[in-house]
Amino acid sequence: MKNTGCLIFVLFLCVSSVFGQGEEKEKKAIEETVRLYFDGMVERDRNKLDQAFDPSARLIGYRGDQFTVTPYEDWASGTASGTQKRDPKDFDNRLLEIEIKGYTAVVRTELFWPGVYYYDFLTLVKIDGDWKIVHKTWYEEKR
Repeated sequence: MKNTGCLIFVLFLCVSSVFGQGEEKEKKAIEETVRLYFDGMVERDRNKLDQAFDPSARLIGYRGDQFTVTPYEDWASGTASGTQKRDPKDFDNRLLEIEIKGYTAVVRTELFWPGVYYYDFLTLVKIDGDWKIVHKTWYEEKR
């Protein structure tokens, strides 16, 4: 009976370890998607933005007092169209928290940009093996 208890305990540890490694792998993949989002904005790189977002994504928040719902295509086109070169040292983008449930995840970020702080809440879904941002809700504070 002792051997059976030990075997069950060892199996539990093995299964827990495998699931823990799987979640860490998923978190790394999500971090990479969020990094593409951050870099795509700072660098005005449409390719990186397209890698991070699903084309059907929506971006929701306030511009001043105006509530806005922006389709991804409109936002990405505008973000990538800027001609002014940005210095990455002027931007401090942070991924604060990831919560994963199955093939969905929620990510909380802070983006400290010259003159404004953004607080983003991103919803990601694993689509065809890749994590994609499908929704962004943001809050901004002028600085």
